[in-house]
Amino acid sequence: MSEDATPAYDYEELGLVAGLEIHQQLDTATKLFCDSPTTERDPAESDRDITRRLHPTKSELGELDDAAVEESRVDREFTYLAYDTTCLVEEDDEPPRRVDSEALSVALQIADLLDVSVVDQAHVMRKLVIDGSNTSGFQRSILLGQHGEIETSEGTVSIADLMLEEESAKRVEETDDGVVYSLDRLGVPLVEIGTGPDIRSPEGAREAAARIGMLLRSTGAVKRGLGTIRQDVNVSIADGARVEVKGVQDLAGIEDIVRGEVGRQAELLAVRDELRERDASVGDVRDVTGVFADTESGVIRGALDSGGKVTAVPLFGFDGLVGREIQDDRRLGTELSDHAKRHGAGGIFHTDELPAYGVTEAEVEALHDAVGAGEGDAVAIVAADPETADLAIEAAADRAETAVEGVPEETRGANDDGTTRYLRPRPGAARMYPETDVPPVEPDPTEVDRPELLDEKTDRYAEEFGLDAGLAE
Repeated sequence: MSEDATPAYDYEELGLVAGLEIHQQLDTATKLFCDSPTTERDPAESDRDITRRLHPTKSELGELDDAAVEESRVDREFTYLAYDTTCLVEEDDEPPRRVDSEALSVALQIADLLDVSVVDQAHVMRKLVIDGSNTSGFQRSILLGQHGEIETSEGTVSIADLMLEEESAKRVEETDDGVVYSLDRLGVPLVEIGTGPDIRSPEGAREAAARIGMLLRSTGAVKRGLGTIRQDVNVSIADGARVEVKGVQDLAGIEDIVRGEVGRQAELLAVRDELRERDASVGDVRDVTGVFADTESGVIRGALDSGGKVTAVPLFGFDGLVGREIQDDRRLGTELSDHAKRHGAGGIFHTDELPAYGVTEAEVEALHDAVGAGEGDAVAIVAADPETADLAIEAAADRAETAVEGVPEETRGANDDGTTRYLRPRPGAARMYPETDVPPVEPDPTEVDRPELLDEKTDRYAEEFGLDAGLAE
């Protein structure tokens, strides 16, 4: 679906509902729970490192969070680069200290600008995250206020909550064993602003984000530059599902992501309807290594020569739909592949794209026979080491089953081209529990002054000095 071919959607008719989560680093002298400076460091300056493996833990109710469980299935080792400017708190070898007073003051200024009702007593919570971005396996988060609002040309957008949090560690690189993170960013004070589901168009999402960004910059106490502010977008349409898209880097990207996610959900619903008409289903996973014993496919041959195997799942009634494009240059098969990749596979092959990649017509026919697939059916395969092949094909099969149900509720990552990719299931309440090492705070919003807004300052400069709008800004 090229830009010229992208359908012009009626967002009201589709029932578009969107909301934002804005994450902004604060420009404070020290971190949120220790006295380390918030300055950025070059990884080459690291003077030591530590290694961890992280595992999910149960909430107070004895529940495991689905997103944390899926992360734990990926066998990875995490290495953290430390510096002469980081301390034992970041390394999780010392309890956190009290909430930084400067960060709290800036957050209260932001609360005032957002017309948020500040809580009488703020408690520190632990939010389970085992993607390696925190040495402790959780992020500390404080609910400061709720029930605010901003005005846009499309109407009022509510502010559901304002959180004061610690920033995650900075990802440096991926290795064969796992991920390398840098601790210079871990613990930098961060505000998270969550809007209500009040946005009804891509343009409205961009405008709301721009308004919040202007309010944040008006404090004069937020960090600037690449990576210091991140926007996540929650999008759903009628009969679709709430999908969180993380890591949108700029305002223009917000519009593209909302449009793209609306299109993706609309296409997935069309695929669902077609699958239901065909009475489609997903069969049992099979070992089909024998089908490819003499294959000349480089990918499959390489896996088998390394002691691997080929697993397959029949997709009854899926013929022609696995290869259907649901985003620009991304197909339903890409969605299955994204899930397989989460478990270490390089991806999948499926019969909507075969014969190709060295797989012959005869092998495709033998594959259909081996799994009991016939005309109108598709087959997906994974070639990898035995454990990865089993986990990856099961993940692809699970995603195929949800295609029959419609749009899965999940967390996705933003790509540079405006498309998105699967990251993990949406997290739930089971990942939150109290932080017992930090006492609660009693924020007093009367102790901070309301700053002059940047747009008010622009108007004042234009009036006082006779400047046009461009110069005044």
